[in-house]
Amino acid sequence: MNAPEQTVASEPLILRRREGAVENIVMNRPKQYNSISTAMIDEIKSALDDVARDESVRAVVLSGSGKAFCAGHDLKEMMANRSYDFTRDIFDRCCAMMMTIQQMPQPVIARVHGMATAAGCQLVGMCDLAVAAESASFATSGITLGLFCATPAVAVARNLLRKNALEMLLTGEFIDAHKAQAWGLVNRVAPDAELDAELARLVDAIISKPREIIAFGKKVFYQQVEMPMAGAYAVAADAMACNMMMDDTAEGVGAFIAKRKPDWKL
Repeated sequence: MNAPEQTVASEPLILRRREGAVENIVMNRPKQYNSISTAMIDEIKSALDDVARDESVRAVVLSGSGKAFCAGHDLKEMMANRSYDFTRDIFDRCCAMMMTIQQMPQPVIARVHGMATAAGCQLVGMCDLAVAAESASFATSGITLGLFCATPAVAVARNLLRKNALEMLLTGEFIDAHKAQAWGLVNRVAPDAELDAELARLVDAIISKPREIIAFGKKVFYQQVEMPMAGAYAVAADAMACNMMMDDTAEGVGAFIAKRKPDWKL
């Protein structure tokens, strides 16, 4: 099912651009508001897997081309192949792609402009961090079509308070960027013209820290965050002890004691 889209399309489904230590992955179906087809899901997953193996990449920025970040799944594709097995395969592939974002060692930051709806909102929630333009809007809008956004709910419910998440899921109404920030879906909001500058400030703050420690910390965070408290503290205590044995930690702590700048292996 994937080959015809690749053959007919005049542009690739995703664009990749390297800027120093930052990999930019751009969803590239602007006429469809970057709705994610099966082929695009596979392309994003492949790109993320490729980046995860590249230690020279320190951070990933996920964005969309054209007027929107992402309008969710390609519903036309689903309706043209309306069977349980076909649609279940799409959602299984999409869930695997979403999980890859949190399983890879590099932080993934969503750069959100325009709308992020349904699976597009899910993508924002699954990214480790998110920066949004003031004009951006967010919705889990499937309910307006009679389709409850069950898979987006997994990400949304892990970012928002329960009642805020359910309000989005049960009404399908849009929220603006500032409400998305207040509710915990995005980290920072910037005027549209300053979106990239604000994104750069966040990225620079991350990549100025040791790569090994960032990767270690991301893994520990997601390992403990879903655990009961006692188990989470056991994981965290072991992580702190292991962390103290790392060379970059010795350099950082030693530099703090000596009142000098650390000389990390970035």
